[in-house]
Amino acid sequence: MLKLSLIFLGAGVGGVLRYLVSGVAQRFGDGVFPVGTMAVNIIGCLVIGFLGTAMAGPVLVREEYRAAVLIGLIGAFTTFSTFADETFKLSADRQFVLASVNVVLSCGLGLAAVWIGMRLAQRIYGV
Repeated sequence: MLKLSLIFLGAGVGGVLRYLVSGVAQRFGDGVFPVGTMAVNIIGCLVIGFLGTAMAGPVLVREEYRAAVLIGLIGAFTTFSTFADETFKLSADRQFVLASVNVVLSCGLGLAAVWIGMRLAQRIYGV
């Protein structure tokens, strides 16, 4: 129960940080390109790579606190970081086919799901 509570708290903080960082970064763009989203995704990938490695090795952190930071905080800041981390780990384990399948399916099915959701809302609400 402690682990879930810590993940919940981390996710709340991560969501707020995503909103703030994305908003600041978006002001540097032209309003067309999603600079804010790209910024949080890249920052999240950098942080999950660094902290995931540090917390599992030289800076040992209890599992529930590691989950609060990596799953809760960084996961809510950006789920792209988890996707990138898992894909990189598959590649590091020489599971290149699975890494490629993960990239193709996650990106392809994610884009398809957004399109289907949009079409469904348009059909239901007539927009």
